[in-house]
Amino acid sequence: MIRPWIIDTTLRDGEQAPGVVFSGDEKMEIACLLADVRVNELEIGYPAISDEERNTIRKIVAQKLPVRLTSWARAKWQDIEDACLCGTEAVHISFPVSALYLELMERDYAWVQEQLMELIPKAKKYFDFVSVGAQDATRADAALLESFILDAEACGADRVRIADTVGIATPTSVIELVSRLKSACHIALEFHAHNDLGMATANAYTALEAGCHAVSVSVTGLGERAGNAALEELAIALKLSGNYETGMDTRKLSHLCTTVSKAAGRDIVDQKPVVGKSAFQHESGIHCAALLKHPLSYQPFLPDQIGRDRYELVIGKHSGSASLQHFFSGRGIIMTRSEANHLLALVRKTATEKKRALKPEELERIYNNALLVKY
Repeated sequence: MIRPWIIDTTLRDGEQAPGVVFSGDEKMEIACLLADVRVNELEIGYPAISDEERNTIRKIVAQKLPVRLTSWARAKWQDIEDACLCGTEAVHISFPVSALYLELMERDYAWVQEQLMELIPKAKKYFDFVSVGAQDATRADAALLESFILDAEACGADRVRIADTVGIATPTSVIELVSRLKSACHIALEFHAHNDLGMATANAYTALEAGCHAVSVSVTGLGERAGNAALEELAIALKLSGNYETGMDTRKLSHLCTTVSKAAGRDIVDQKPVVGKSAFQHESGIHCAALLKHPLSYQPFLPDQIGRDRYELVIGKHSGSASLQHFFSGRGIIMTRSEANHLLALVRKTATEKKRALKPEELERIYNNALLVKY
C-alpha cells in the first residue's frame, strides 16, 4: 500500500479565498479537527501578515497536535524570521519560477539561485523541515523548473512543491511533468493544485499516481478564485482506490467540512462532491428501487464513511412506486404496488406543478385526499 503525505492548507491558502477571515478561535478549532482526521501536515498560516497571525500560530503550536505544523514564507529572510518566532516545526518558502512571475518581480533565475543558496541553509538552522515552492510551475519552462528542483535539493531542501498556481494543469500534463521531474531528481515532490478548470482533485490524485510523495489540499476546496483540491474528495478517492493508506478517519469529514464552511461564511452547495446535501439524495424511480435492495447500487460509498447518517429518498416527478411504498411504510401504511401506482400519478402531477420534490406533509395530504375520493 502506498502511503501519501497529505498537507492541508485550509488555514493558509484556504483563508486567502476572497472575503474569508478565520478568527483565532476558529483557526484553533479547525486545526484540532484536522489533526483529529489525521492529516499528516498543516500549513497553518503566513506569519509575516501581522502580530495577530503570529500569536494565533503560536497558540496552535502550543496545542502540541500530532501533526507536522508549517509556516508559509516568501523568499525573503524577514518572512522566515517571522516564521521562526512562531515555533512551527517546518517552513515553506515560495519562489517564482515562471517567466511571467520573474518579470513581475523584476528578477531573473540567477536571483532565485542566490536566494536558494542563502535562505535554505539558514532556515535549516531553525526548522526541522524546509520545503520550497516553485510558484507558477505549470507555466514555467520545463528545463528551468528542473534546474530549480536540483538547485533546491543541492541546497538542502527537504521537499519541493510544484504549484499549479492558476489551475491550468490537466491529469495528462501532470503525468508528463511529474514523470520528467522524478527522473531528474531524488528529492520528495509535492503537487499543489488549483481548481480554475475544475480539475484540482483529479490533478492531485494523478500527481500521487505519477509518483509525487505529497499533495496539498484544503477543506471543501476552499481557496483563491475557484479554490484548491478538496481534502474530503481526495481522501475518499484514495480510500476507494484500494491502493493507498492515508490513515485518515474519513468518518469525521462531514463535521470538519461543516465547521470550515460556517467559519468561512460559505455554504456547501447541494451538489458538492462527497459532502454536499445532494450527494446522498435520490429521486429517480429506477435508482431508488435498486437502492432499497442494495445501498451501493447507485452510491460509490456509504454515508457513514464520511460521518453522515443515511441516504435520503426524495419523492418527486421522477419517483417510482417503490419509493412511495417505502415512504408510507415508514409511517405504518402498507400499500400494494397497484395502490402506489395510482398515488404516483397524483404525486408526479403535484411535483410538476410545484417544480420541486414534495414534503412529507404534502405526500400525506395527497394520500388522505385519495382515500376520501376512494371512499
